[in-house]
Amino acid sequence: MIASIPYVSLAEVSDQLDTWGSSGIPFVFFINYDGTKAWGGTREEANALGIHFAIREAIQIHSNAYQFSKSPISFEEYYAKFQHVQAGLRYGDSFLVNLTAETPIETDASLELIFQQAQAPYKLYVEDDFVVFSPECFIQIRGNKIYSYPMKGTSAVDDRGPEILQNDPKEQAEHATIVDLIRNDLSQVAFPVHVEKYKYIEAVKTHEGNLWQMSSVISGELHPEFQGKIGQILQKLLPAGSITGAPKSSTMRIIKEAEAYDRGFYTGIMGEFDGANLDTGVMIRFIEQRGNSKIFKSGGGLTVNASARNEYDELIQKVYLPF
Repeated sequence: MIASIPYVSLAEVSDQLDTWGSSGIPFVFFINYDGTKAWGGTREEANALGIHFAIREAIQIHSNAYQFSKSPISFEEYYAKFQHVQAGLRYGDSFLVNLTAETPIETDASLELIFQQAQAPYKLYVEDDFVVFSPECFIQIRGNKIYSYPMKGTSAVDDRGPEILQNDPKEQAEHATIVDLIRNDLSQVAFPVHVEKYKYIEAVKTHEGNLWQMSSVISGELHPEFQGKIGQILQKLLPAGSITGAPKSSTMRIIKEAEAYDRGFYTGIMGEFDGANLDTGVMIRFIEQRGNSKIFKSGGGLTVNASARNEYDELIQKVYLPF
């Protein structure tokens, strides 16, 4: 029998992460969206608790087909949430809001199987609870440098090529806002901070066809007082800007009002420190086990010029099996 996971808050675990980071002791960890639940420990301790990590691990690709269907919220229900967000955007409380929703799904693929076969750089499986197969890096630390790779902007792969995403005015504005937010976030722990690569495109595999995702690379030199202080760094940077918006505090209030559900570990972060380097991912592409049902949580960024129908379609596009 798997023991219950002894969760604490990010604030409570922060000192321990600092100690491990400063001492070069390897560990894995994951933290929920609002920082109220966190766990950290060795890989062996994680496995004993039914917590399984796979970070940038190669997998053998299988061609098995699995049954999959989704029952998203109605457009009318989504539109009411969209309008609440738009009111906040027009009022100036936010420039960008990441709005998410729950989608019940049916599949004969178990959470464990999804974890094993998913093609994604950041995977986490908590037995009888949830599975994550995320394409998005949060931060990496290598030596005295910190890197972030904000991913914002999504479209279906078609004959028009990735330029259709790079040149879309709404997607450009959304991506520019997040890059600016992440650059400001990193400046709390690093200097100088600069954008190394802007608006590059990658394909993400789904069982319904690929998606284009737009990302950038931002880096900075860690201040001496933050070197090895992984807990302190996470407290400064969380929650991730790409899954909240800008500015964070007022945007998170809008999110809470509009979404009216608990994100839980969805849009939190997971990661591993190998004794020298840190690699972390944002917990998007998320399926939660709820009794006999499975719930997929997904969303996207809204600006004042966003189209409700397009954003609704994107939310549904992001509900998929990753093989």
